[in-house]
Amino acid sequence: MTTTSAAAATQATLYGYPRQGADRELKKAVEGYWKGRVTAEALRTTAAGLRRTTWRQQAAAGVTEVPTGDFSYYDHVLDTTVMVGAIPERHRAAVAADPLDGYFAMARGTQDVAPLEMTKWFDTNYHYLVPELGPDTVFAADSSQQVAALREALTLGLDARPVLVGPVTYLLLAKPAPGVAADFDPLTLLDRLLPVYAEVLADLRAAGADWAQLDEPALVQDRTPAELNAATRAYRDLGGLTDRPKLLVASYFDRLGDALPVLAKAPVEGLALDFTDRAAANLDALAAAGGLPGKRLVAGVVNGRNIWVNDLAASLTTLGTLLGLADRVDVTASCSLLHVPLDAAAEREIDPQILRWLAFARQKTAEVVTLAKGLSQGTGAITAELAANRADLASRARSPITHDPAVRARAAAVTASDTRRPQPYDERAAAQHAALRLPLLPSTTIGSFPQTAELRTARADLRAGRIDTAGYEERIRSEIQEVIAFQEKTGLDVLVHGEPERNDMVQYFAEQLTGYLATRHGWVQSYGTRYVRPPVLAGDISRPAPMTVRWTAYARSLTTKPVKGMLTGPVTMLAWSFVRDDQPLADTARQVALALRDEVNDLEAAGTSVIQVDEPALRETLPLRAADHGAYLDWATEAFRLTTAGVRPETQIHTHMCYAEFGDVVQAIDDLDADVISLEAARSHMQVARELAAHGYPREAGPGVYDIHSPRVPSAHEAAELLRTGLRAIPADRLWVNPDCGLKTRGWPETRAALENLVTAARTVRAELTTP
Repeated sequence: MTTTSAAAATQATLYGYPRQGADRELKKAVEGYWKGRVTAEALRTTAAGLRRTTWRQQAAAGVTEVPTGDFSYYDHVLDTTVMVGAIPERHRAAVAADPLDGYFAMARGTQDVAPLEMTKWFDTNYHYLVPELGPDTVFAADSSQQVAALREALTLGLDARPVLVGPVTYLLLAKPAPGVAADFDPLTLLDRLLPVYAEVLADLRAAGADWAQLDEPALVQDRTPAELNAATRAYRDLGGLTDRPKLLVASYFDRLGDALPVLAKAPVEGLALDFTDRAAANLDALAAAGGLPGKRLVAGVVNGRNIWVNDLAASLTTLGTLLGLADRVDVTASCSLLHVPLDAAAEREIDPQILRWLAFARQKTAEVVTLAKGLSQGTGAITAELAANRADLASRARSPITHDPAVRARAAAVTASDTRRPQPYDERAAAQHAALRLPLLPSTTIGSFPQTAELRTARADLRAGRIDTAGYEERIRSEIQEVIAFQEKTGLDVLVHGEPERNDMVQYFAEQLTGYLATRHGWVQSYGTRYVRPPVLAGDISRPAPMTVRWTAYARSLTTKPVKGMLTGPVTMLAWSFVRDDQPLADTARQVALALRDEVNDLEAAGTSVIQVDEPALRETLPLRAADHGAYLDWATEAFRLTTAGVRPETQIHTHMCYAEFGDVVQAIDDLDADVISLEAARSHMQVARELAAHGYPREAGPGVYDIHSPRVPSAHEAAELLRTGLRAIPADRLWVNPDCGLKTRGWPETRAALENLVTAARTVRAELTTP
């Protein structure tokens, strides 16, 4: 590749970066603030230090334009809500009294005030706080956070670009506020919102911004003509402003489709587009639209959502094609690096050969910089990097970890009968009711109980050799005894063992399956201060030995009530891992399903009569384009059924889903053929119960009555009211009573109080139904 005049201006840039710090300093500071151990000033000091460290690392790596505004104490969509003044009425007093405490109240709620609803950010495992809007919403600009971050970066002598959630995406992510008609369309507020964005942009320009980025990922979804027209109006108006920075409109996660010509024709100075995987079609579409003459193109050619090394040569080919389609081409990752861990170099326990295949945020930053250098100076300037990259790609392709003939043969032998239970649901339900003898409105929990400091300490002590396996297992037995005793005393009907031995609902299983790799420092933000370590699905999957049978059987020995066996389903095992990119997801899902099928069958053989296979990621993994839904749902539901179809009719199969828009996948939920499903419903006021009823869902369901992602304890009256709402959609003989999700992140005092209230609510409503 030779250097061209267009390529000479090439820069490396990013959209965003992990927020937590190398040792999760942000998590510790925020949680310390909540507990009163860290002052507001100390929290702000920690946050400022993390921002400075991140920017300096990026600049030192060769990033020539660093992003600002991507940092957040909790969530960047919530930050946007603050920026535009869309504070819900119930939180205004708290925000006015103390903006920081009010901010966290919106995120987490208080004992007296409910938080904002939380759901998944497109098809990622990141959760955002849903804006609540209505016809009476009054917007007011507050650019203080965005301006302050920009000034911090400029003070360091850096070229900085503020990054904001775009106005169209913000409104498309919003929902009608409580009390507002369900058919209210937040997009009707666009003309009211745009002047606020204009004011923020003017403030950023006055603070020194040359460019500002407006993220519009919602435009990669199927959009109506009215929604596309709204995007046209938004960027016609914002582009027409005179007092503003140059505008870079960014979209990612998929192909833009009909929205691409809308943005290409908008009077803005640049577009930032994804050219990886599903978004690769953007290249041909951009050419068909006539390119971006006179404009800047920021090309996302490094996958910002997965952790495999980039194919540098392939990316350079894409970039070379793009050179002729814009006035200037810069290089970036496909999206914010928020979705990957910080630094693969910190992983000392992974085989160095395999470590060469991995690229976390710092390694992806280096790839972006290398590609920008190669595009600008020619491939001769990066000869060594290209050679090392070819060797890494070849090493992975020929490794035996990626190909197990026995696993592949078993997966190829699966037939349709392996994915269907022989008995129809009605026959199974009758057998299960006779075997389990549960009351009307049976109560249960989702699976996990609080992971106490003592449990975490015991796990750390075992890793460090301070206690032996016998001592650790005694601690686990003691915890299971306590959990079972509490559930029996409280009056729950179907018990769980509490999962004290599990570090994470995916990682625990991944560590016991072949083909998976576990990281020690690969933390990724899920929501707020909740960080997870997604395992790496590197090769073919099998189960060498039972994974859950022992502790489930022990819990069963302590009670005469049913105890659920608890597993994570195949789709979630993929979605919450960094999945391999060298074979179709459907093939990987089938391998995982067969491994889990062995576990289900072993649980049943050991006497477990209720088995829950969680699939909270079914909806979040739904492709963003409707044209891609059918193929995905076919293999996803088949994988679940392959996991569960080998049991007897009297064995009751449960599944669980949380924090997603379930209305989009109600038919798929039906196609899972689970006997019972539990779903998040408390924050959304039982919306999912109405969606199941509208679909005619024929099986049993437990829409949650306890929001476990808030520290508040719902009263028995509140839980009973939610149950009564649920009963208006689901018949009493098919309605279960349960929390929204697992209790791992909650403390014991609130867990005890909330579950006692839950059982009281179930008994109260049960009595109302059975009293003549």
